Parts: sequence; C-alpha cells; structure tokens
Amino acid sequence: MSGTPGFRTVIFDCDSTLSAIEGIEELAVAHREEIARLTDLAMQGAVPLEEVYGRRLDLIRPSRQEVERIGALYVERLVPGALETVRALQARGAVVQVLSGGVLPAVQVVAAALGIPSDRVAAVDLHFDQDGAYRGYDRDSPLARSGGKRQWMEQQGRNLPRPSLLVGDGATDLEARPAVDCFAAFTGVVHREPVVRGADVTLPGPSLTDVLAIRPRGA
Repeated sequence: MSGTPGFRTVIFDCDSTLSAIEGIEELAVAHREEIARLTDLAMQGAVPLEEVYGRRLDLIRPSRQEVERIGALYVERLVPGALETVRALQARGAVVQVLSGGVLPAVQVVAAALGIPSDRVAAVDLHFDQDGAYRGYDRDSPLARSGGKRQWMEQQGRNLPRPSLLVGDGATDLEARPAVDCFAAFTGVVHREPVVRGADVTLPGPSLTDVLAIRPRGA
C-alpha cells in the first residue's frame, strides 16, 4: 500500500465507488425498478444522462429529509478501504476531490465522513421550499448532463494539481478520461464492461485501497 505520491490529485466518483449504493435508486422507493433501469442505461452509456436525470427526480421528488437519509446511508455503506485510502492520499499531500452526478446535500455528507473538505465536492444541488419539499434541481449543472464531468474538469477543475487520477465506475466517469492523466475503473460494486474497456487501470475491489498502488505513467 505504500505506492507512490506521484498523483497530486485523486478524484473519486461517489455512487458505486466511494459508497456501495446508487443514491438515486435508494431514494426511489415506489419507482425503484424504473429508476434502476434508467440509471443503468446512463451509466452504460446507452442513453445520454440528460435524458434521464430530470425524469428520475421528477418521479421521486425527494424531500430534504429523504435526501438526508441517503447521506447517512452513503456513510453506512462505504466501500471497504474508502476511509483508509482517502486518509493515505491526504497524508501524501494529494488533493482529494469528489466529482459526482449525485445530489449535493447527500454527497457532502459522505465527503465529510471521509474528511474531504466541502470545497472539494462537486455534485448537483437540489432546491427545497421552506418545509423541505422538493422544488427542482440545478439544471445548469454540467454534472446532470453527458460529458459533464469532462466539462467540469476542463473548466472548474483545470487548476487542480497534475498529474491527476480519476476513479469511477460509469460512462460519465469514462467520458472525463481526456481531461485527466489516468482513469481507473472501480468494479468492486458493479462491473460495466464498456467502462472497463476504456479504462487505463481496472480495480476489481472489493477494497478501494488498490488505488494507492497506481503509479502515474513514467513514474
């Protein structure tokens, strides 16, 4: 696990990477089967994310309280080795960033549990009324669209130290490959063959600690 401190930035997806759940599916309840189907289509790259993102939330209409429950569930279902991996990377001086198409209030909870500062968390914010009822999401967020993680990296993430490593499980992570120095497909929760084929490295899991052994090219 000593690895190398060569990656100056390590970026993690949240769902099925840092945590073993898909938060949107856990919110679904009555619509779980349909939400799971839509999520899988988007993560396989079969349909653009923007075609399913708003549709899923309109079906669910999650309250603030329900989103808080998902944040707690993210923490409860942390992938083995997630905390140890983040701590080890930070001890090396690496910047650890969470880049997720999940909902921001819930993703911030798991990031805080891992010791990742809130300004190193990017996800899609939700809008609630004063009673906590759902009132929509940030439709301007690139993370609610296909290609959004790459766009975020090329714009807001362009000042992150290089070399950079991105760790994720879905097509939206693979799309960001041109904007980072290395992409690792984590398959410890779900194996998506199109993502594995496009990855520089495959991490079979179940532990996330194998991230610590990945070396930058030429190191």
